[in-house]
Amino acid sequence: MYKRSLYQAATLAVALTFTMGVAMADDDNGDRNDCKNLPDQSALKAALAAATAAETSGLNNQMWGTIVDRNGIVCAVAFTGANRGAQWPGSRIISAQKANTANAFSLDSSSSSGGSGQPNGLSLSTANLYAAVQPGGSLFGLQASNPVDTAVAYKGPSSRFGTANDPMEGNRIGGVNVFGGGLALYGPGKIIAGGVGVSGDTSCADHNIAWRVRKNLGLDHLMGVGGVSGDAARPDNIVFDITPNPFGGTGVSAGGFGHPACLNTSGSSTLPPVQP
Repeated sequence: MYKRSLYQAATLAVALTFTMGVAMADDDNGDRNDCKNLPDQSALKAALAAATAAETSGLNNQMWGTIVDRNGIVCAVAFTGANRGAQWPGSRIISAQKANTANAFSLDSSSSSGGSGQPNGLSLSTANLYAAVQPGGSLFGLQASNPVDTAVAYKGPSSRFGTANDPMEGNRIGGVNVFGGGLALYGPGKIIAGGVGVSGDTSCADHNIAWRVRKNLGLDHLMGVGGVSGDAARPDNIVFDITPNPFGGTGVSAGGFGHPACLNTSGSSTLPPVQP
């Protein structure tokens, strides 16, 4: 009986230790994440509203926006419009996917490109990934590599969606989205701090609105960071270089990182340049 009690106690101690270790490893809430260093929900909402009002392309829809930190933890979720029924409901999760994707596949200036005299780091917007993930593209399959955590994405109550205590906040959302609307966030010194994603309109308008949101938040310090756009003042800008395929399907991107033009698409070259 005594040996059995010792065995049970030892087993319980091991189980508790394992459980506590898992809990600590998975706990990114509070002081364990970097959300405190990023704009809060009210700042995101204000930046999103101003960016949506400034953008005249696309369908002129209301928008959802999400910010994640460098670890992919959701820090803020917001929407524009009178209430959360004024936007596409599916765009809430898509905006979070976009924020996660841009953060997950971008690097800051501390990451050398390895080439002499070349810009440090690499910033990829979600718009830059469209052509590369198509069949035959250099990143085919990337879109399925980091699935959304559905327990986080669909957690309720829905009455809190887009508020200062959205159920996604403080949790890692995951997900990869490969059309316009997601950008990495860069603070002073060209240091990446996370990502922002917006959704609710055409993917081209989403990109433009996300660009303006990042500018409004002052987190676009990536002048000199590498990109694929060919525009040093807008390194992660959307690229319209896809030649239509006369036989149907996806056309070919000359640079490999192109994005299709959308309905009522405005010129991406008119977007404000990034900061040093």
